[in-house]
Amino acid sequence: MSTPAPSEARKHLADAHRIVVKVGTHVVTHDGVELALGRIMEIVEGLARLRQAGREIVLVSSGAVGMGMRVLGLKERPRSLGLRQACAAVGQGHLIGLYTQAFAQFGVTAAQVLLTQEDLADRDRALCLRTTLMRLLELGVIPVLNENDSVSVAELVEHRRVQSGAAETVPAGFGDNDGLSARVAVSLDADLLVLLTNVGGLFTANPRVDPGATRIGELADVDDAVRARAAGSSAGGTGGMASKLEAAQLATSEGTAVLIAGGAEARVIERALAGEDIGTLIVVASRRPARIRHIAVGARQRGALVVNDGALRALMGEKASLLPIGVVGVEGTFDKGDVVEIRDGSGRVHGRGLVNYPADACRKLAGRHSEDIDAVLGWRGYDALITRDNLVMGAV
Repeated sequence: MSTPAPSEARKHLADAHRIVVKVGTHVVTHDGVELALGRIMEIVEGLARLRQAGREIVLVSSGAVGMGMRVLGLKERPRSLGLRQACAAVGQGHLIGLYTQAFAQFGVTAAQVLLTQEDLADRDRALCLRTTLMRLLELGVIPVLNENDSVSVAELVEHRRVQSGAAETVPAGFGDNDGLSARVAVSLDADLLVLLTNVGGLFTANPRVDPGATRIGELADVDDAVRARAAGSSAGGTGGMASKLEAAQLATSEGTAVLIAGGAEARVIERALAGEDIGTLIVVASRRPARIRHIAVGARQRGALVVNDGALRALMGEKASLLPIGVVGVEGTFDKGDVVEIRDGSGRVHGRGLVNYPADACRKLAGRHSEDIDAVLGWRGYDALITRDNLVMGAV
């Protein structure tokens, strides 16, 4: 039987020059604890070959907590947040030591970069990070990234934390290395993001319980129907297929193609770059301008505007600005020009935008008509709380 010709999207993978690769806990370990040394060495060897062939490689690796558990002799994942942080502190040194030695065997230098969510949310720090990573890539180094779990709990808290009324919330999709890798890929203008996991891609149903489930080779978009196929998270990690799809939606909306594939498959990345139908490829959407990418991905949100159903429909479907009449609630403390989330009454985030008025003024204007702004505030800046050109709806 002849091998089918690769699709046009698969053919383009051969041209990917800058590639971000994320390996999950269940790729680098067995059952979240025992080190999968053979698998790690095979991945390292493949990445080293790609680096030596002239491609730029960034590795985002989970596994610090599992490595720390192994070193400390713990058999079960700790329930205590403090103990998980301690495991991460112990394990991260061993993890980067492993990668440093492994890459050195193939003549490649590795560098450790630990991040918190604030590093990519603050524009100045994000630019410094990009500068560092770009210089490392120019030097032929493979940066090895991980979230700094010893001081940042977003990945270690195994549910999304929403603090109503607080100045900040934990961004969806960042409390795991899937979200981190997507944001790094966007900040570096990467050609491809590879998410290696313990399954061979996205399937029509859960392959562990449905023997008739089939792999989906390509996706043009991550919509609600696609998300419905992904539920739950892995036992030793904080992600899962839903987390990977969120990361894929973010990355593809900014111009980076995403491949979700099995980390245990031999030479999986090289085979994918050669056009083989392996894993699930999510193709890129149109690329947003840099200012809009900053609103959608890079900026640190300071609060939220809660909108009614009519305003939400107008924002999503009619490309409208957000007027005061459509706002039913204001959360957090923010100033003019800050980035705020757009939420519905249930708390679901639908977008982000640069707000034209500070939080106190927004509270006074909520539910009022634009022509009332002068009377309410004693001055008028804009008719809209967020103008259309400073608003990003959908994948944020």
